[in-house]
Amino acid sequence: MTIRCIIVDDEPLATDILEAYVSKIAFLELVQICANAFEALDCVKKNTIDLIFLDINMPDLSGIEFLNALPQKPAVIFTTAYADYAIEGFNLDAVDYLLKPISFDRFLKAANKAESFLVSKQLGKEVVGFDEAPTEYLFVKTEYKIVKVNLKDIWYVEGLKDYIKIVTSGGQLLTLQSMKNMLETLPDVQFMRVHKSYIVAMAYIETIERNKIKIQDKWIPIGTTYRDQFYKRIER
Repeated sequence: MTIRCIIVDDEPLATDILEAYVSKIAFLELVQICANAFEALDCVKKNTIDLIFLDINMPDLSGIEFLNALPQKPAVIFTTAYADYAIEGFNLDAVDYLLKPISFDRFLKAANKAESFLVSKQLGKEVVGFDEAPTEYLFVKTEYKIVKVNLKDIWYVEGLKDYIKIVTSGGQLLTLQSMKNMLETLPDVQFMRVHKSYIVAMAYIETIERNKIKIQDKWIPIGTTYRDQFYKRIER
């Protein structure tokens, strides 16, 4: 797929470097370079943007404030000279976090992660549309191949930092995707998030004991945030 991207940074030297890097990657199409968040807001409103290379420390409106102002967020790779922002960046489901000065090798790795993320997201939307009844399967991009996974075979999903692990009756799959996007893809009637790091298939729950769920010899914790909702569903 072609990924339409913008660069948002108030430092001309930084934008020159990023522009040169983007030009070397065939699947990236640079739509615009924005010197501040206000230019970026206008650009996102007028264009279809898949990916933003976003500086955090900018005058008037920071990169994080800009991102929070967007009703629909494209994929984001943060580019900054400040490592202190890393945790907050990943809390916003950033695809990656590049610390300046950025080498091309590191930039390429981040771009490849963005491509994997966007391909997986697009496949999820095509197979399980948000306005359609859920189908019986989904497609998962893992390493260099795309694997069809039957929903009835999924036992649970585990979040592992930038990746998720899908555990099925046929084995395990590791894919670059956020728990939030995976939850949106899976049908609510069959699956439920019970912890910040776990989504479970309700049909495979064997035992519930002391705020833990047992599925195929795996004990999964029930997080405090999800506990009330989970037990209400069980009671129903």
